[in-house]
Amino acid sequence: MKDSGEIVGIGMMFAAGVAAGAVLAEYIKVFPLAIPCCLSMTIPTLSVVIFLKSSGKKPNRFAFLSLFFITGLFCSVNSIIGYGIPIPKGYLARVANIKGEQLKNLIDNIPYPSSGTGPLVKALLTGDRSGLDKATVNIFRTSGASHILALSGLHLGILYLILARLTVPLGNSPRAKRMRFLLTIGAAGFYTLMTGASPSIVRAFLYITIGETARLIGRERNPANILLTALTIQLVLKPEVITSLGFQLSYLAMAGITFIYPWLEKMYPEGDGFAGRIDPMRKLWKGAALSLSCLVFTSPLAWYRFHTFPKYFLITNLTALPLTSAVMVLSVTTIALSGAGICPDLLINLNDKAVSILVECLSVISSL
Repeated sequence: MKDSGEIVGIGMMFAAGVAAGAVLAEYIKVFPLAIPCCLSMTIPTLSVVIFLKSSGKKPNRFAFLSLFFITGLFCSVNSIIGYGIPIPKGYLARVANIKGEQLKNLIDNIPYPSSGTGPLVKALLTGDRSGLDKATVNIFRTSGASHILALSGLHLGILYLILARLTVPLGNSPRAKRMRFLLTIGAAGFYTLMTGASPSIVRAFLYITIGETARLIGRERNPANILLTALTIQLVLKPEVITSLGFQLSYLAMAGITFIYPWLEKMYPEGDGFAGRIDPMRKLWKGAALSLSCLVFTSPLAWYRFHTFPKYFLITNLTALPLTSAVMVLSVTTIALSGAGICPDLLINLNDKAVSILVECLSVISSL
């Protein structure tokens, strides 16, 4: 198999094993021989692989992938029924938690003109929605923009782009590239810990880390390989996370972006020259294609869990995602300058206005 085929095959089979283990763990008490039965499957498979390796022959593809399926099953069962090794909270995580509380306090102390701006900024950047009023939460929910309030890979992705732009002045020499890598990944990792390391945030952090590592060492950055590698690492570290709805929706959305978006984007090819690069209709199409790609994979699960479908999802995403990006850039700048004690009132008012426009647009959509 080629490297890409190996990674995709291993990742999918391991994930399938973890999913099977999550189901099996529910029946361990009813069927106490489940683990011995799994062991009886593993030993012959492992024996075949070892024998073929020792004899210089290439292991059978089915036996090779089955081993990863069974490994995933064992990891999942052991973790869910409580046989996993508890990992103590480290010093860095405790520091990140303290800094997270300080960030929330800093946001609360920014003198935004509107009372609802601070709580929304805090929700977007820290995931703390305790300060949001019910009316605002309902607007996001009925307009189909609840995913914007739930801290996810979208938010870390925007912050990653900000970090990448901020480190551009360091240059592109080998040493500068290593420094930019360490700064970007270090900041993204600390933010992941600071916000509670939810499954979708961890997925985004792993995806960014693997992609940036491949860039640093000059390897091809294949989106499917990166996604399946991130999936495997996350499930190895915490198999029980596969039962989390946020984890499921996050990877399904990324699967849509990975496998469907490139195909949809090509339907509206980029034109020649400067005019082609700034074509507003193509930018609109790319936004629509991105939303459709995610929806194809996530809507069946969302319908199964919530029995609802956002009727105006396309309008919501085309409107809310650019506005959310603008709000987050303005918010990060406002917070950074406020922390330094040099934030001008103009920037605070601009940040407040951007948040108001976002909420107003979603309010109009929710009333349709």
